[in-house]
Formats: sequence, structure tokens, C-alpha cells
Amino acid sequence: MNPMLVITNAPDRAVAEKIARTLVEKKLAACVNILATCSSVYRWQGQIETADEIPLLIKTRAEIFTEVETAIKQLHPYELPEIVGVPLAHGSSEYLEWINASTVTEIG
Repeated sequence: MNPMLVITNAPDRAVAEKIARTLVEKKLAACVNILATCSSVYRWQGQIETADEIPLLIKTRAEIFTEVETAIKQLHPYELPEIVGVPLAHGSSEYLEWINASTVTEIG
């Protein structure tokens, strides 16, 4: 069991909800938190940009990160969406087991 937190940002609530629901329905995530709107400042194509975005915290497993990444890319309108995975080194053993039990064990 290798629990992981995947972070991405959506341009609006509708996209965030679509990503969240799809990941949970496909058992690629045990849970997705859709957070309040935040402001992002970033460099894109040589320019400094500012955008309001909706952060998503996706609870999954490292073993299926590639499938999670692929699903996000298919659903996301950005040319280059943020998709980062952070291994969870510690957590409630019951919660981490729930993540494991709530996600797919085999892809294919």
C-alpha cells in the first residue's frame, strides 16, 4: 500500500466536479476534496499570468498514479494542467487502508 495525494487545479467548479466524480466512479481515487477558489500566479509562454482556480486534493495510491494522471489530462481543458503526486509517509492506518480498499487493485 503506497498512499498518495495528487494535487491539481481546475479552471472552474464544473470541471473540478467532473474530474472528482470521474476519478471516484472509476475507483482511481478514494476521495477528492474540491477546495475554495484560489488565485494562481504563474509564468506561461513568457508572460506572467493570474487566474482563479479550484484546487483538488485527490487521495489515491502511487501504483495507479499514471491512470489518475491520464484521466485528469483527458478531462482537463488546460494544455498543461498541474498534476503532482505527493507520497503520504504517515497517516491514520485505518484511513490509509480505506484509501487502499476504495481504489482499484488492478488496471486493465
